[in-house]
Amino acid sequence: MTGRLRAPTGRYGGRSAEERQAERRRRFLDAALELFGGSPGYRGTTIAALSQAAGLSTRQFYEEFHTLEDVLGALHLEVNDWAEQAVLDALATADGLPLAERASVLFHAYAHDVTSDPRRVRITFMEIVGVSPRLEEQRLARRARWIDLIRAEADAAVLRGEAAPRDYRLAATAFIGSVNGLLHDWSAGWVDATLDEVVDELVRLLLGMLRPAGWRPATG
Repeated sequence: MTGRLRAPTGRYGGRSAEERQAERRRRFLDAALELFGGSPGYRGTTIAALSQAAGLSTRQFYEEFHTLEDVLGALHLEVNDWAEQAVLDALATADGLPLAERASVLFHAYAHDVTSDPRRVRITFMEIVGVSPRLEEQRLARRARWIDLIRAEADAAVLRGEAAPRDYRLAATAFIGSVNGLLHDWSAGWVDATLDEVVDELVRLLLGMLRPAGWRPATG
């Protein structure tokens, strides 16, 4: 099959073709969150099983997607979008807060969103890894957005005199790896701590990166 089938056009049941298509796509993504993020996982799911879980036909699947990989890619982006929006909404309430409090707001928002549903954790940290070169590129591109966010926060803290001035590119990359690894391990039950304790540890790690031993804020 070289491309998606064309979906019917026109109004039906009082809804436009675009509205029906959006509903079908939503049903496929919701079913994928359940199957990919739970049992049997992405690699154990077939198009027929996903279509059945969505209450739709395989023909309707091909009207929306080419492959299961396309579904996983779309779901991975959506889960990341939810987390990113949660962080941006939280940061909008944190203007004027000291660095430590601002960082706490940021990481509480991210951690609570990502871990609020175990299926999201599995999509974010497990199912997407190693599927294909295309999805690896997507995964790394989304991780780069989180790295850019940390760098922007670090650079803003430098301008406010709350952090040591330097290039935070490598440090932010290493830090995001720590965030993802710790949240994954906590979600898997490998870390004996509450989520708040995990977030507090991440905040301490970030502050240690931004304020190394011996650094003091400049005085006017």
